Amino acid sequence: MHTFRLIYFSALFIAFSAKAAERSRQAQDRPNVLFIALDDLNDWIEPMGGHPQAKTPNMQRLADSGVFFDNAHCAAPACNPSRSAIFTGRSPHRSGMYSNGQKMREVMPVAELIPKYFSNHGYWSGGSGKMLHYFIDAQSWDDYYPAKETENPFPKHIPFGERPKSLPRGGPWQYVATDWHAFDVTDDEFGGDSKVADWVGAKLMEESDKPFFLACGIYRPHEPWFVPKKYFDMFPLENVQLPPGYKEDDLDDLPPAGKSAGPNRYFEHILAQGQWKRGLQAYLASIAYADAMLGRVLDTLDRSPNKDNTIVAMWSDHGWHLGEKQHWQKYTMWRATTRIPFIFRVPEGAPGLPQGTQPGSVCSKPVNLLSLYPTLVELCGLPAKSDNDGPSIVSLLENPSAKWPHVSLTHSGKPGTFGLSAEGWRYIHYENGDEELYNISADPYEWTNLAANPEHAPKLAELRSLAPKDFAALVRQKETSLPLLVWHPASAESVPFSKPDGGTFDVVFFNERSAKVKLFKVEENGSHKLIGEIAAGERMRERTSPGEVWLVTDLSERPIGHVVVDDRSARAMIPAQ
Repeated sequence: MHTFRLIYFSALFIAFSAKAAERSRQAQDRPNVLFIALDDLNDWIEPMGGHPQAKTPNMQRLADSGVFFDNAHCAAPACNPSRSAIFTGRSPHRSGMYSNGQKMREVMPVAELIPKYFSNHGYWSGGSGKMLHYFIDAQSWDDYYPAKETENPFPKHIPFGERPKSLPRGGPWQYVATDWHAFDVTDDEFGGDSKVADWVGAKLMEESDKPFFLACGIYRPHEPWFVPKKYFDMFPLENVQLPPGYKEDDLDDLPPAGKSAGPNRYFEHILAQGQWKRGLQAYLASIAYADAMLGRVLDTLDRSPNKDNTIVAMWSDHGWHLGEKQHWQKYTMWRATTRIPFIFRVPEGAPGLPQGTQPGSVCSKPVNLLSLYPTLVELCGLPAKSDNDGPSIVSLLENPSAKWPHVSLTHSGKPGTFGLSAEGWRYIHYENGDEELYNISADPYEWTNLAANPEHAPKLAELRSLAPKDFAALVRQKETSLPLLVWHPASAESVPFSKPDGGTFDVVFFNERSAKVKLFKVEENGSHKLIGEIAAGERMRERTSPGEVWLVTDLSERPIGHVVVDDRSARAMIPAQ
């Protein structure tokens, strides 16, 4: 009996060892993945022709070496929901992840992100720079730079010094990073993205018995548009051209919801400061800098032992307005923010596409960044992930003109507001039922809204029929994870007057004291309006605006301290005595 058991377990061990060896061999045969993100990059790159003065030779050479998608769109026109959709494979209208003011792990606590999925199937997964929205999600990576335990994806950069540098802040409503400046330093002295590129390059040069999933997050052209001076010098201010998509009366034919989505205070403020061309120069300079960092990574890949066995996927999380539709920033449903650079290069021998991609191919089918997850899984021969909401685009990588029954959906911060991109057409639907329709083939800048034109009623009905019918509710951020307002303890100095300036949102007041306190709103004339009392250990949620001041006192109305509201929903902690 003892001999039999020994033979049995020996055979079992040999079988397991053989299977492990086979899995190892299959893993070694699989291609690597180089996953490159650029932040806030619209179509102002050479392959897309969004601005005639853009200088992006490295993006052009990558496009020339693979398949360039010229009708690709983001899942959401904001960093957080877009990147969360990419990394989880879940659409905002299915997950409830719509806005920057949410936390991915609060909305999708058990979602398996792309790097983790690859690690679980025999890959080494590492990354550097911004891939998710200002956090790393350490559990999803084997290695990261900066160290994943810090949950801070940003390497050190040159001290920026006193700010703002160029654009005065118009008020508390303005994002403090909306600014630009040329630093007279080298790329390496500047730091930031150059450190990301170097770390990624070092990993590319390594040989390993495992394939890798390697993510490279290039932060520019995200604000602030601070880059080395040599990139500003590439675009002399006197020669900078206005955005080709700008049209002064572009809002006239829009429905009420569209008209309210267009103009914003940023563009108005930039015009009032005479800074429009300087802003355009800075954005072009930031794109050129990002392209140089991309070039640094691609050059290293070309010298590396992994050159011929690495899939390259390059994308931007969303686009950016620079005056089109009287808008500056992102967050809209128009092409200026939904349409993004999207390039795939696949080497020969990839399990999902043995022949690889054909260099210089262009695909005009409507695709979405939600397809990144399932596409990479299929290309690398991994098991399909059943909860991916986007379709794989492997068939288009094989044949860019292949039949494609899908449209591309972009969701705003409000469930039910979305943009739908088809071949040659775009449909925008607002939460209140307002609509826009554009013939992109004839009107690429969406200047003429055709939604009310009876001639185009059949097309409008067709696109309506392709839209989602159900939308997950927006999952509100937990109060305890809201950004923290600065607490100003009571002093001899008087409490400042409120200067409300901007939209409304909630601030939650947490009383950490052992006694009840009173909460006052400070009016613009300096008077104090009692709002209520907050018991010890309790909290109170109040609607407020940027620039408003809130005073906290004890029950005898002796001041304890105050907070000044910034530009977003937050929490105010009333500290213990």
